[in-house]
Amino acid sequence: MEVGGQAVIEGVMMRNKEKYAVAVRLPNGKIKVIKDKSSAFPKWFNVFFLRGVVGLGYALYDGIRALVWSSNQNLGKEEKLSTKEIVGTLSLSFLSAIVLFVGLPFFAARWLHSDGLWFNVFDGLFRAGLFLGYLLLISKMKDVKTLFQYHGAEHKTIYCYENKKDLTVENVRSFSRFHPRCGTSFLFLILILSIATFSFLSGPLWVKLGGRIVLLPVISGIGYELIKLSGKYGKNSFVKIVTAPGLWLQRITTKEPTDRQIEVGIASLKAVLK
Repeated sequence: MEVGGQAVIEGVMMRNKEKYAVAVRLPNGKIKVIKDKSSAFPKWFNVFFLRGVVGLGYALYDGIRALVWSSNQNLGKEEKLSTKEIVGTLSLSFLSAIVLFVGLPFFAARWLHSDGLWFNVFDGLFRAGLFLGYLLLISKMKDVKTLFQYHGAEHKTIYCYENKKDLTVENVRSFSRFHPRCGTSFLFLILILSIATFSFLSGPLWVKLGGRIVLLPVISGIGYELIKLSGKYGKNSFVKIVTAPGLWLQRITTKEPTDRQIEVGIASLKAVLK
């Protein structure tokens, strides 16, 4: 059964179609685990392209639930965050991302060249540069570095499971922290697809800018299918070329985990497999 996951605050969330589990390392050193049913969308959405758009929404919902729970495990009672506060913060972050990675490159490119091929070239280059610079900047932060270590633990644990090895710290550590079905690779694909897709947009300013926002779900659906194919045909030479930049980018978004962090990844995956 295919398993995915994500890093959370001081822990790892693992998820399949049936359930998800979150494991975190508590301040006292113990590992705490919770399990719940995965959010499942109606079967009529499980068709090519549409499943990517809808499925990402459900995965994001489970991811937020996992993030809320994990963050509260390392906070005092008075400091604990509510789901409303987390959703509010994430919504603000989403709007900020739209402004930073869509609006800013668009107007910067328009200032340099108002239309035509060079406008699209500058727009794409600015967007790629901002994205890479943002990742490099936050990777220097201590808390983010820890998060990226848990991200590495998640990948290594899933790789170990996919290769049918016993889930031990020693076995998990031997696997790569770079995985083709990672969210980082997905984001990179979205970036490349957006550059190609947005170049076909023409018309007045509001059409070009609005189209860049409206088409994001469409691009996400296409990106989902490509990531799914990369997992299925990972040994294909063409697939390796397509996924290589995303795997390279994971050198920033994943770090080598400690044995204690790997133990958390194993605990989360075992909870899902049970």
